[in-house]
Amino acid sequence: MNGKKDCERLMNSVLPLAERMLRDYGEFHPYGGYMKPNGEVVHVGAEDEETEFPKSKDLLYVLRKSFSELAQAGKCEATAIVLDVRVSLPEENRKGNAIQVCLEHRDGYSADVFFPYEIEDGRVKYGTTFAQEGRVPRPWCAFPK
Repeated sequence: MNGKKDCERLMNSVLPLAERMLRDYGEFHPYGGYMKPNGEVVHVGAEDEETEFPKSKDLLYVLRKSFSELAQAGKCEATAIVLDVRVSLPEENRKGNAIQVCLEHRDGYSADVFFPYEIEDGRVKYGTTFAQEGRVPRPWCAFPK
């Protein structure tokens, strides 16, 4: 079991939807995916049945709760949550838009990967990708310690 490798594979599987949504709509709601113990990747959306226009924080809660339940039941090895965020850009003195992918693995690996972007003429133009170790313990960590 290689947490970083599994998370990279999961991230590469869930990331294309963010680019497509940015290109088509200029934004996207939080969504995610998880890797089953057999290595299969499952893409996951979230909805709030109480409102037609849910807030991102409410969708995040739904995703985190769902992933936590899957992890507690031993049904996933890794999770990814994909967000559209504003973030301080390294080596620049400004904030910018970025796709953030929050990754966690059963073996304790945790990372946040950021893909800064701008939308120009209907195309997504990426800046320099950067990553940081995920905050451990995450308040929503899916995997039992």
